[in-house]
Amino acid sequence: MGFIRRQEERLAIRLLTWQYQRIKMPIPAMEALEIHAAGLVDDAHKIARERGRNVVGILKELIADIRKREKD
Repeated sequence: MGFIRRQEERLAIRLLTWQYQRIKMPIPAMEALEIHAAGLVDDAHKIARERGRNVVGILKELIADIRKREKD
């Protein structure tokens, strides 16, 4: 795994943790966060290739969508 990919996953973990804290939900174990973050980064890269957008912006949108689904 490359340096940039690791940084993207670490950012995704921070964003996920922040969202869980923000909606006052218990934060999952680090293993679960890492798996979730890896999936989000994969999805963000796929969307970025299809639409030519920024991966970080896409990650933020994906995490916001997760938050909305978990509230419902």
